[in-house]
Amino acid sequence: MRYYKNLYVSESAADEKEEIVRRLNQNKIMWNTYIIALAKGGQNHLEFFDSVLLQQDIIAAQDLFIVGIAAGYDEALVLIEKITQEVYDSTKGADIRSYILKQEDEL
Repeated sequence: MRYYKNLYVSESAADEKEEIVRRLNQNKIMWNTYIIALAKGGQNHLEFFDSVLLQQDIIAAQDLFIVGIAAGYDEALVLIEKITQEVYDSTKGADIRSYILKQEDEL
């Protein structure tokens, strides 16, 4: 797993950001913690799922580029909306993947 240098974090997860990242790196189970990552397919930009799915071999084996973490499903949706709005405000477009990768290279 790799993490976006400007990792997006939901409001409820902000105080525990470092602890969440540490536990993710240790492959610990965390209930109700959602991961937002760049989608593997070029057709989609982002995908999100409960971090418990990282325990499955098919997910754990993937090289995930995590761009956000959220406490719960609803906060994950809000965070995705925030990311999308930021991309649109900056580029007047919706190419989230390109925006994030460009930001990653510039940081």
